[in-house]
Amino acid sequence: MRDIRLPEDRHPEKAHRPDNPQPKKPSWIRVKAPTSEGYRETRDILRAGKLVTVCEEAGCPNVGECWSARHATMMIMGDICTRGCSFCNIATGKPQALDSFEPGRVAHAVATLGLKHVVITSVDRDDLEDGGAEHFAQTIRAIRHRAPGTTIEVLTPDFLKCAPAALETVVEARPDVFNHNLETVPGLYPTVRPGARYFHSLRLLQRVKELDSTLFTKSGIMVGLGEDRQGVGQVMDDMRAADIDFLTIGQYLQPTPKHHAVERFVTPEEFEGYSKAAYGKGFLMVSATPLTRSSYHAGADFARLRAARLEKLGRA
Repeated sequence: MRDIRLPEDRHPEKAHRPDNPQPKKPSWIRVKAPTSEGYRETRDILRAGKLVTVCEEAGCPNVGECWSARHATMMIMGDICTRGCSFCNIATGKPQALDSFEPGRVAHAVATLGLKHVVITSVDRDDLEDGGAEHFAQTIRAIRHRAPGTTIEVLTPDFLKCAPAALETVVEARPDVFNHNLETVPGLYPTVRPGARYFHSLRLLQRVKELDSTLFTKSGIMVGLGEDRQGVGQVMDDMRAADIDFLTIGQYLQPTPKHHAVERFVTPEEFEGYSKAAYGKGFLMVSATPLTRSSYHAGADFARLRAARLEKLGRA
């Protein structure tokens, strides 16, 4: 696996965060280094396609497990973000122009890997008039053409600085799952996600269901950033009010000393409590574990999500 390039390495002028100590990880959060043949095959296919993955750029702890099973989350529109969230390891700066051939390369990789379910995400592109919405739509259409049996999940930016038509462009391309992460409780937005707005993100997900009620919606948060249980419960209530189907909750892991500090490591028992509370509030699907990430086990979770909807409709 190549070295992850830190934001300050690529853009020294952007290194503005104070050093924070990184506490020792507990036993339940540690993972083994990737070594399998499946991991190497997935890496080689992605390299050949000149594709970026959030698995590497964000330093995901599950990359070894997922790539060994030939699962990867494609990150389109480059590897430089126009925002500088304090939790994120992706570089901040001025992105390059969009690559018009990227949707086709992504579709080719999806077909070559034989993916039954794929997650497509991106950096924030506030420099683009539509925030990259049309590029998402082109990628969805390319995958539908090249791998028609593959279900598609998009994990989009918030399109905060774009016209409402940006969201409509993505929805009209009909992904199977529309995911946008709230990331944390609203009180932590000024320090964790300063370029975003909590209620805008919430409204974005609600609007997806208004545009197409058949689409599954999904959102996630990190814990261990300084939130409390009451705050997490309120986010769950807000998500359900927006008719969000699927909730993910995972432990925040500090990428470097320049990033937001880990306030504490949430125990597996606490995650189990969050899961029970979320199901009690009406979510169709919940994934809440220390290593949960937005696209972790996304394919298997999507199958369970569809089954849960069918069961709910059968009870209606």
